[in-house]
Amino acid sequence: MEKSILALEDGTVFEGRSFGAPTTTSGEVVFNTSITGYQEIFTDPSYSGQIVVLTNPQIGNYGANPDDSESVRPFIEGLVVRDFSPLASNWRSEEGACQFLSRNGLPVASDIDTRALVRRLRTRGVMRGVLSGNGGDPVKLVEQARAIPSMSGLDLATRVSTLEQYKWSEGVSPVSESDLTGDPAAPRFHVVAYDFGIKRNILRRLVHVGAHVTVVPALTTAKDVLALKPDGVFLSNGPGDPEPLQHQAEQVRKLIGKTPVFGICLGLQLLGLALGGKTFKLKFGHRGANHPVLNRLTNRVEITSQNHGFAVDPDSMPDSAVELTHINLNDQTLEGFRHKSEPVFCVQYHPEASPGPHDSHYLFDDFAAMMAQFQKKP
Repeated sequence: MEKSILALEDGTVFEGRSFGAPTTTSGEVVFNTSITGYQEIFTDPSYSGQIVVLTNPQIGNYGANPDDSESVRPFIEGLVVRDFSPLASNWRSEEGACQFLSRNGLPVASDIDTRALVRRLRTRGVMRGVLSGNGGDPVKLVEQARAIPSMSGLDLATRVSTLEQYKWSEGVSPVSESDLTGDPAAPRFHVVAYDFGIKRNILRRLVHVGAHVTVVPALTTAKDVLALKPDGVFLSNGPGDPEPLQHQAEQVRKLIGKTPVFGICLGLQLLGLALGGKTFKLKFGHRGANHPVLNRLTNRVEITSQNHGFAVDPDSMPDSAVELTHINLNDQTLEGFRHKSEPVFCVQYHPEASPGPHDSHYLFDDFAAMMAQFQKKP
């Protein structure tokens, strides 16, 4: 079996066994602490430009299947794990995780000391790296890592967005969700969803609360969105730095007050920019399915699914217009806010929770209630 090499920009090199495609990729090296849901992580467009380290020690043991993909293909640049299982044991599995990643041209480094790697990333911050699935010269790989672009300043959201507008009508699958899902609502709203890297389970959640969904590209103007006569606009998650997305933030600004707006993850950051706030890069980001968030409106703690490397500076937000509603209990970063006078709210985490807990599903119901209330306005 080929040797795999992960080379970081600080000169650190990790060697392991190679699975997946025997190729070399590069990107920002980040870690995710989720115990399950690796296929959803592979196919989340928010991981574009990133090599993902999974802290759960065994990955691949339940295989892969089409229903668990969050988009049309994987978006990670490569995978680093402690133990990659070539065998799958699950009644829903249709192929091995190794075959799934190989088929999509992605390298996997197994037998890596992921505890040591994650400690390094937590101490020094996420770093650029190169992952080789067919060995190579470690010194040259480190040089390559130092030469790749930094994540700061990169507009990746436009790159991963759909090129064409399309309709979405598929609801939540009873196979992939538990009885906590509840009965779907009758269709009564038209939601226009901006695709900055949107996940399929978000679209399913919108349908579940009674929406017909039209998905539009990232560069769609506010004028074109309003011409679709939406009952609400959804701003999706997505990869990269929010700061370069000035055009998108300007369109969001033009939507405020015209229709209800709900944003998650990158959607929150764009709303923050639209309202005059500033964003900054986190040292190692929030990626996992067990992040505690305090909802200040209810004084309850939600265990949330998260995937982001940037955040909005709460001190930059205008107190006269914005109420801070959610705070991360690990590092006190901003996790949600709402407009004080307009139908606008957002969270930094993933309430669709795929993978993750169901604590925050209520936010989609809140969006539906906001749209219903807005419909009643004269």
